[in-house]
Amino acid sequence: MKRAQARLVKAHTRRSSCPLAFTLDVIGDRWTMLIIRDLASGSARFKDLAASPKRIPTNILSNRLKRLMREQIIIQVPSKAGSKRAAYQLTPKGDTLLPVLNALDEWGVRWGGGDNQPAMVLTR
Repeated sequence: MKRAQARLVKAHTRRSSCPLAFTLDVIGDRWTMLIIRDLASGSARFKDLAASPKRIPTNILSNRLKRLMREQIIIQVPSKAGSKRAAYQLTPKGDTLLPVLNALDEWGVRWGGGDNQPAMVLTR
């Protein structure tokens, strides 16, 4: 089996039948939920996502966008700015993660200190 095919098979293999393990495999890393938050907040192009104050490395951003597309959480669409570059948007499946992000944000406000201000309430 070629390397690319082997990586694709490995990427789709679930490590267990546990729904929480599956969820964490898809969105449980350091960057993915921040990308989803930025997409829900209006950032759509790669350069906008890369310019986030969180400074996600571009190789990781590319990897996470590919994973989110593979999982049908986001889709690639033509840029509204009229350029030849693509943009990204949440799918209906991706929209269902917004209450999860809001709940995590509320938890962080309550227990994480900081400015105690929610980042934002995400809706679509």
